Amino acid sequence: METPAETYREAGFTLSRWQFADGPELHATVNGSLEHLGAWLIWATGGYTTEDCAEFLRTTRKNWETGETHDFALRAGGSLAGGIGLMTREGGVEIGYWLATGFAGRGLMTRAVRLLTAEAFRLGAGYAEIQHDERNVRSGAIPARLGFTKVGERTAAKPLAPSCGGTNHVWRLRKPCPAAP
Repeated sequence: METPAETYREAGFTLSRWQFADGPELHATVNGSLEHLGAWLIWATGGYTTEDCAEFLRTTRKNWETGETHDFALRAGGSLAGGIGLMTREGGVEIGYWLATGFAGRGLMTRAVRLLTAEAFRLGAGYAEIQHDERNVRSGAIPARLGFTKVGERTAAKPLAPSCGGTNHVWRLRKPCPAAP
C-alpha cells in the first residue's frame, strides 16, 4: 500500500498525522476520557502519563516512516475527538480507533472509518479489517454499518482492559472490483 496523505478534511471532521505538538492536547483528552477508554483499551487503564503520550508520539512517527502504521488525530469542532490508524497487514490493512468522552453516538467514527477504508483501497490495500472485543457493541456497530462481514473470532492478547471478554470479533471488507466498462 502506498503512503496516505498526512491530512484529510471532510464535512465535520479532520484527520491529521499525529505531531509532537499534539502532545498536551492528547494527554488532556485521554485523561479526560480514562473511564470511557480504560474499559476497553489497556493503554488507558491506570492513568495516561505525559511519558505515555510522548512514547506514543515517538512510536507513531517511527511507524509512519517505516510504513508499519499510519495513525491520525481525529478532530471535530476544533477539538481532539479521538484517534484512528491504518496498520499494515499482508495484502491489506487493519483499522483501529478510539473516541474521547462526549464524541460517541454522532457517527463521527463511522465516517472516519469509511474515509480511511476507501483511501486504503485507493492506495492499494486488498482488504480492510477491524477487530473489537466481543463485549464492545458500539465499536462493532461501525464495521456492521459499513458493510464489513464478520469473518471470525480471535483470542485477544493479554493483558485485557477491565470490560473485555477475551475474544475479538474480526470483520473484513474486500476491495471492490472495478466496474466493467
